[in-house]
Amino acid sequence: MGIYEELEWRGLIKDVSDPALREKLNAGGMKFYIGTDPTADSMHIGHYSSFLISKRLAKYGHKPLLLVGGATGLIGDPKPTAERPMISKEEVEHNFKGLKKQAEEI
Repeated sequence: MGIYEELEWRGLIKDVSDPALREKLNAGGMKFYIGTDPTADSMHIGHYSSFLISKRLAKYGHKPLLLVGGATGLIGDPKPTAERPMISKEEVEHNFKGLKKQAEEI
């Protein structure tokens, strides 16, 4: 079983825009990024699930780049019901350090 089939079996692939994705994922060697916001100094399920998929892809020879958005953490997150409050640059840096440490331990 290749990584594509594993992700599909786990229910993590629903639709694809290019049928060649199966071959590309199974071949390994692609660079990709996962972006996250530093909204807290500890991972939540949204971070964790993305980081686990990144680790799984790395196991199959892909090269993950884990990005933490500094500006997006500062400006908040608009939602239909409310907005996430803005946080300071110091809090973003503090949260980044916590997320980085936890990501390195996965």
